[in-house]
Amino acid sequence: MEPLVSIIMGSTSDLPVMEKACKLLNELQVPFEVNALSAHRTPDAVEQFARSAKERGLRVIIAGAGMAAALPGVIAASTTLPVIGVPIKGMLDGLDAMLSIIQMPPGIPVATVGVNGAQNAAILAVEMLALGDEQLAQRLADYKSGLKEKIEKANKELSEVKYEYKTN
Repeated sequence: MEPLVSIIMGSTSDLPVMEKACKLLNELQVPFEVNALSAHRTPDAVEQFARSAKERGLRVIIAGAGMAAALPGVIAASTTLPVIGVPIKGMLDGLDAMLSIIQMPPGIPVATVGVNGAQNAAILAVEMLALGDEQLAQRLADYKSGLKEKIEKANKELSEVKYEYKTN
């Protein structure tokens, strides 16, 4: 089994956020890999990873980074694959990371999800892959249908919560 998605984080301290992407890809049966590479501490390894990603069969890269958050942009500069950036909450509640990721120069796009939004990054990656894979598209549709059912169940449970002045 060869990975279609690569999940890259600046360090293993980012794993509690990025594992949400791992869990979602696993649930939807999408082969993926996970690595820690730092744009600042291992720049040569990041460049080598990005340059070889497409020839290794990868289709989408999810890169999470906090603080300076250069990792997604550095990867995007050395590949033609889509890169999805996950700003990781650190200083300034992740605003600094988010701004670093979304402020890319023309020609080097990085799709960006919300702060700590690794699960949404995985969903976006699956949506991209599902364009050419009907079975994956169906698994994604089933997953999204399950989200609707969770909210409907939660709303039903809320209807049973009683307060003196609650009207529904």
